[in-house]
Amino acid sequence: MAALAKKGFLMADFNLENVDNMYFDVLKEIGNIGAGNAASSLAQILQTKVDMKVPRVELLDFDQIGDAIGGEEQIMAGIYVLVQGDITGSIMFLLEQHSAKSLVRKLMMGMATEGDDMNEMEQSALKEIGNIITGAYLNSLSALTNMTITESVPDLTIDMAGAILSVPAIEFGMVGDKMLMIQTNFTDDEEINGYFLLVPDLPSYSTLLKALGVMQ
Repeated sequence: MAALAKKGFLMADFNLENVDNMYFDVLKEIGNIGAGNAASSLAQILQTKVDMKVPRVELLDFDQIGDAIGGEEQIMAGIYVLVQGDITGSIMFLLEQHSAKSLVRKLMMGMATEGDDMNEMEQSALKEIGNIITGAYLNSLSALTNMTITESVPDLTIDMAGAILSVPAIEFGMVGDKMLMIQTNFTDDEEINGYFLLVPDLPSYSTLLKALGVMQ
């Protein structure tokens, strides 16, 4: 802690432009643990073994996110929830449309419609999957920090990635221009790429790092 103070990394001085290696290592560890718990929750709801590859964790500018997830014109399903409690912000879980439909098909035990489009019942099932996965992620974060962290009812959008990403970009662009992106590869009998986008408001980054003991 003293070393951090000497380097000038005090809570009052924190911004996303001065995230050094120590801070980023902590953010990556949060990503690893959260994604691991999400994989376990996914395995429970699908009643099958789900493996998870070590995720890619990056702090990216808003305008880099589209390319990082495969292009802004790619059709994706985005489950968006507001984060509430001791920290505030939002979290979004993104899936390629084909992967989203595959998860829904498994949850509904093959009773889903053909093709990648989803009816109202299938969208409801996907919301539930997203709610469980984001909840598992936030629960792990809560356990790590000993903070109360809750989430809102999830909102589902199926659209081009660029359109989906405009929601958090507009809402939280006023506090910075970066998102923490955690790419997670889930595998049961097929490979599914999922992307967590964690967007705490700026004071919440400080709160998180202080709770984890790496910031005054």
